[in-house]
Amino acid sequence: MNREALYHCPKSNYAYPYTTKDIRIRFRTAKDDVKEVRLFYGVKFDWANKTYRAMEKIGSDEYFDYYQYNIQQDDIRLGYYFEVITEEEDFFYTEAGMLDAFDDSLAHCLFFQYPSAHEVDIPHKPSWYSDAIFYQIFVERFANGNPDISPDRTVPWESDPTPKSFYGGDLEGITSNLSYLEELGVNAIYLTPIFESISNHKYDTIDYYQIDPHFGSKEDFRELVTKAHEKGIRIILDAVFNHCSEHFAPFQDVIKNGENSRYKDWFLIKEFPVNKEEPNYEMFASVPYMPRLNTANKEVREYLFDVVRYWTKEYDIDGWRLDVADEPDHCFWREFRKVVKEIDKDLIIIGEVWHDSFPWLQGDQFDTVMNYPITNQAIHYFAKGDIDARGFSDALMMQLMKYPDRMNEMMFNLLDSHDTERFLYMCNENKQSLMNAAAFLFGYLGSPCVYYGTEIGLTGGYDPGCRKGFNWNTEEWDTEVHNFYMKLIQIRKTEKALRYGLVTFLSSNDLFIMKRSYEETDIYVVINQTGHSGKLPKNVIPSNHTDLLCSQMMKGNEIMPYTAHYFKISKGE
Repeated sequence: MNREALYHCPKSNYAYPYTTKDIRIRFRTAKDDVKEVRLFYGVKFDWANKTYRAMEKIGSDEYFDYYQYNIQQDDIRLGYYFEVITEEEDFFYTEAGMLDAFDDSLAHCLFFQYPSAHEVDIPHKPSWYSDAIFYQIFVERFANGNPDISPDRTVPWESDPTPKSFYGGDLEGITSNLSYLEELGVNAIYLTPIFESISNHKYDTIDYYQIDPHFGSKEDFRELVTKAHEKGIRIILDAVFNHCSEHFAPFQDVIKNGENSRYKDWFLIKEFPVNKEEPNYEMFASVPYMPRLNTANKEVREYLFDVVRYWTKEYDIDGWRLDVADEPDHCFWREFRKVVKEIDKDLIIIGEVWHDSFPWLQGDQFDTVMNYPITNQAIHYFAKGDIDARGFSDALMMQLMKYPDRMNEMMFNLLDSHDTERFLYMCNENKQSLMNAAAFLFGYLGSPCVYYGTEIGLTGGYDPGCRKGFNWNTEEWDTEVHNFYMKLIQIRKTEKALRYGLVTFLSSNDLFIMKRSYEETDIYVVINQTGHSGKLPKNVIPSNHTDLLCSQMMKGNEIMPYTAHYFKISKGE
């Protein structure tokens, strides 16, 4: 067997508390390499009464099998080790290595341990989050509700955007169209930055305490939040705390006064005087007009925390999305979390991290992250077609194993955003591929987010193409796509299995099959992303199943090309 493939790490995504009475243990082997994995465990101080259980194989990817067992008991001061059983051999996997025999007299030197679990260490899931359906709005491009405050150089709404074009979208435009969002079925809005800035995107903040005048006033924002809440819609603000605008007053003071500025340590300046032509300070990416903030500086931290307190308390917002969240220091984010959660533990914290996010998702920093790794895999399967259904399932399984169950349940899932090409554009305008991807998104673990306009067939390449104005001419909407999105949202809000259910992958090469199981209900998300019909594997889905997406009973096992289905099966029927 392949011993090098065996893996376990204590106090990690392979051993973690789901609750203080539920410790979840994982073990990895090479794919199809072992007959059984047993978990021996017991209370460390009562080791004579240890027991063992066969671990469940919860899934596989291209290279590995993953096993898990949930230890549910009152006393979780645990010692544990594994027995690996193959056709040829039987041995023990311990903290001391791989052993042919386990000597109980030396157990405390050999076993892994989980010494304790504390409520304060377990990531808190905001009570509303599992039911959330997000809608991202790029404020400058959603709707112009007050032309009187639009920039002088505003271009026609239907024109193609450039990096510096202004269209006049504002807060009043969002407020006046809340009924559209309510009818669509979303219940949380993530707004791109709204604070004062000279750009159209507002990711270069000039004043963190002022609404950009082309977006409206503080009273306009208060009205938006109030009316959204009346419709059951939450509001999430975008926090840009990694960097600011070159016109931010403290940075201007440093430019003027150099080493004598009281703000010189607010930024990461290599030498004085500041040189913007040949930048001698750290900046976002390679953008001189966005100098990085020194979040390790106490004054900077307190300034930004006061900003958070002000907008959260004064305007009753529901959380923060954190821009470029992987660049500020972890100490800053730990303090940030305390500030937010002291106001209300149900406020959501969403980090923008494009890669493996485990360092930020251990309960002491973010609640969740934008799940771009899943976005990328969806692009490969639905848009590019360079992986098949089994390869897509393998990639999803590998991603799920990077995080504890609770964090997977809280992932912020998306197909596109203001930082990507539009998904329809990536699909070469194949709307059926977009709809299949949306069926996956709304059937998957975590909370889905719709980027404004994707639900009506808005298309476009990378920035600025992905930031077109929302088309309010309903006659030009792709009504098939729009109706499909509304159907998906309605089903997700109705079916608890899609919000809370366990995930199991049962895919073949041609058919993507994902089972969501909750209480007495199973829902099978079945997608055929090929140009030919496929057959459901025998004994995977019982006969006479209801397809929620077309509200009909399906009696056969043939799945037509480029179609998506939600087959619901109630146990006992």
